[in-house]
Amino acid sequence: MKAYLVLDLSIHDFAGFRRYIAEIPAHISKHAGKYIVQGAPPTPVEGDWTPERMVIIEFPCRENAEAFLSDPDIQDLFKVRHETTTSRLVLVDGCF
Repeated sequence: MKAYLVLDLSIHDFAGFRRYIAEIPAHISKHAGKYIVQGAPPTPVEGDWTPERMVIIEFPCRENAEAFLSDPDIQDLFKVRHETTTSRLVLVDGCF
């Protein structure tokens, strides 16, 4: 069953965030992930959720997504994201 990481982020230090933008795709690929949505500004339709940018990454299964999240080689990049953005991240399983 496919799994998805959904990231809602606001960038407050774009210069610092450039490293993350440059390096994260290789780590996503390493865990067989692929971008479905890459930093697109969303259009709120219902409710009071107003994210600035959205990223959705698809993985073949939850195990790949969890391996991506816990990969020791990527923790420094996650720190860069935490320092340069305000972000919310969820992991969700697909239907099939």
